[in-house]
Amino acid sequence: MKEASGYPGIESYGVIGNCQTCALIQREGSIDFMSFPEYDSHSVFAALLDQNKGGSFHTRPQAPYDKCFQEYILDTAVLTTRFLSEAYNVEFTDFMPMKSDGKPERNQLVRKISLIRGSLSFDLILKVLIDYGKVDTQIDYVDAHTVVFKNEAHPEGLKVRSSIAIVEQEALVEEFCLEEGEDAFFIIEAAKEEQPEAPIAEQCEELNTKLHDTIHFWHQWIKTCKYTGDFAEHMKRSAITLKLMTSAKYGSTVAAPTYALPEKIGGDKNWDYRYAWVRDAAFTMYAFMRLGFIEEASHFMKWIYDLIDADINGDVELQIMYRIDGSRDLEEEELDLEGYKRSQPVRIGNAATGQLQLDVFGELMDTIYLFDKYGQNVMYSFWRNVEKLIDFVCKNWENPDHGIWEVREVKRHYLFSRLMCWVALDRAIRLVRKRSLPTDVSQWIENRNKIFQDIYENFWDEELQSYVHFKGAKTVDSSLLMMPLMKFISPYDKRWVKTMKVIEDQLIVDDVLVYRNLHDSIPNKNEAVEGSFTIGSFWYIECLSRGGEVEKAERYFQKLMSYSNHLNLFAEELSPSGAQLGNFPQGFSHLGLISTLFSIDRQKGQNTFVLKQ
Repeated sequence: MKEASGYPGIESYGVIGNCQTCALIQREGSIDFMSFPEYDSHSVFAALLDQNKGGSFHTRPQAPYDKCFQEYILDTAVLTTRFLSEAYNVEFTDFMPMKSDGKPERNQLVRKISLIRGSLSFDLILKVLIDYGKVDTQIDYVDAHTVVFKNEAHPEGLKVRSSIAIVEQEALVEEFCLEEGEDAFFIIEAAKEEQPEAPIAEQCEELNTKLHDTIHFWHQWIKTCKYTGDFAEHMKRSAITLKLMTSAKYGSTVAAPTYALPEKIGGDKNWDYRYAWVRDAAFTMYAFMRLGFIEEASHFMKWIYDLIDADINGDVELQIMYRIDGSRDLEEEELDLEGYKRSQPVRIGNAATGQLQLDVFGELMDTIYLFDKYGQNVMYSFWRNVEKLIDFVCKNWENPDHGIWEVREVKRHYLFSRLMCWVALDRAIRLVRKRSLPTDVSQWIENRNKIFQDIYENFWDEELQSYVHFKGAKTVDSSLLMMPLMKFISPYDKRWVKTMKVIEDQLIVDDVLVYRNLHDSIPNKNEAVEGSFTIGSFWYIECLSRGGEVEKAERYFQKLMSYSNHLNLFAEELSPSGAQLGNFPQGFSHLGLISTLFSIDRQKGQNTFVLKQ
């Protein structure tokens, strides 16, 4: 068994996708993670979570190389990996086809290998783990170029086609050779019963056309982004990453395309993020709207419209997360996998779905308000259900809940939950007044004012001279940074300035990394804790910019960018050493980047915005 240290760093991966699912590709070409056929389906490759039996696909050069580069074709989700030596130059191109007009394409992962110079032999390593390995995976060699992996739970299986002849053997590990100027193709797709296909060797022109169409799609899509300020490359990469995690079929967006990557190496906070959190999705749509991607926001609003319509039947039964198709079944279980660097348990599903998290009403209502303002007017039939959500907030805002960080052990009166309840009521009242909707807002106004007073009086600690994480706490939390961002308090307010000082004293390490403070205690900078929370760093930098410290904010933003990986991607957290932690790539981190960069440019007076504040 390989040592735990043999696992590649989470930051060593790139991501490709087709708005149906995603795959993670290590910077030396190994495809080590993919759920298929959709984001929340079972994983077919999971070497990232178990190097021995998790499953992966690799076409590794046998000869040593001097340099290896991985990069995206500019402004696309097409990933290239190049290996260079004195003897050869070879390039892998990995993509998931997209039609140039944006219409659904066949759900495939394609690898093209091009030998540009020299002669080279490769190891073909292919191991598939169907249904998380709960039942043994069977290998069916269909012909010399096609192999199918399946088991009892998934008899349709996964099909791999290759322009290289595949030798029938117990384990699919063999070698093949290419000469200068030759290409090899591999296609990974569902093994459905279909009409016989032409041999893959005769489909090379078609696959090259798919590659061209996919590049064209991404180039046309990103043109909608009118951002022209500093760090445009980071802005566009974040937009593409969020698009990769947004379902073209349903309009929902997943928090991350992976599961069980640890927030602390060896720790047990290893959660499944392949689902649509209402909170994360709402923030993502705000990011899309800021960049001009109104179509994505409109598609999401259709998803949330159907979801709310189904979940409001007398009582409000809005969950905090759903499967991408809007279904509610997220039963949590533990898998018999080693875990990334032996971090266990390896979980799928998510039991937090049954929690009460009152903040989700605020994020959702803020997005509805902004969509009405910058996208399309909200339909009255939809608004009638939204009214029930706001009435629910009026009746329940004083209750304790599990909070934004989904603490499982206890409910508390969290400031952030109160704040977002205030946001829900505030944005609903604004929308009623703007649209002259036939709603009696008197109770909403009364409760909005009560929440404001409750936060002002009961979440301020006079001794600490700061707002606190929850009632009775002596600590702050990174989510407090949202107070000025949600326009609850001025960034120049004396109480906020003092709170910022306490946040800096308690939570900040290495001047730009911000702890989440999940454990309700002040982190000891010398003890092993979970990583710093990346979106917390973005929130902090945005607070600096809004508070007039623009030069400092811009410098800190630049510093934080140095923690991104070689492809400008972020996971959920960062270790003090700069290693990425948690599920990857993380939508929350990238939408935080977009919001923060807009804030900095707005304060600098640069005209780079689609939406005005």
